[in-house]
Amino acid sequence: MAQSTKLLSTAAHSIPSAPRYRAIFDDLKYRIGKGEYAIDKQLPSERRLMEEYHASRVTVRHALQQLQEEKLVHSQKGKGHFVSCPTAVQNLGQLLGLGESLSQTGMVVTSKVLALEEAPASPEVAEALNIEMNDRVTCLQRLRYINAQPASFNTSYFPVDIGRYLSEYDLERQDLFVLIEDRLGIELSTADLVMKIGKSDKSLAARLGIEKGETVVEIERLTFDTKGSPVDFGILKGRSDTFQFHVRVPRW
Repeated sequence: MAQSTKLLSTAAHSIPSAPRYRAIFDDLKYRIGKGEYAIDKQLPSERRLMEEYHASRVTVRHALQQLQEEKLVHSQKGKGHFVSCPTAVQNLGQLLGLGESLSQTGMVVTSKVLALEEAPASPEVAEALNIEMNDRVTCLQRLRYINAQPASFNTSYFPVDIGRYLSEYDLERQDLFVLIEDRLGIELSTADLVMKIGKSDKSLAARLGIEKGETVVEIERLTFDTKGSPVDFGILKGRSDTFQFHVRVPRW
């Protein structure tokens, strides 16, 4: 509770003109984003929040309403408010990494690196990266989290002249596209996407916190630099209740 009061004080100090409920909203949003409250976990009762933040019931309810409007929580009549499964809405009209896409939403995106190693290119990877089969590539496997909740299992393949530098950087918090452009000086241009629906096997289900056989979103993405050379061939397998995609399609 002391930590929450401190966070609330910091938020209120940095935005002195913000309404009282906004500081409470910001603090609860921060705590959800850091995983203090997990998916489907109940938030403290209104009375507990009133005591914790030294606020009126009207102020607390306004903060909870704002959390609902941002789809961070949902209410159950007679029971209270519960943390919602985070939904990553990505605009397919622009080439952005997951962290970049969600940077304005307040959601916290992190990763756990499961593997970073060189390996011989499979026929699929060799064709994508325009190299010979069994040529060496760098393989990166990460479990990605949104608001500390498992969201997707990502496998990315890079030409070794790019991949050999990845171990020098923080791959758990750094967005790959930002890293490639800002740190490696490679300007990205376009990507080819293939999307389909699949089923989770036992290993994937355990990683994503779902049941074996549940539907997952599968995305293959081949990213090119401005010279038209392949930079990254990635395969994402994500929870179907976490990912949504938006694209505007012209009539002509």
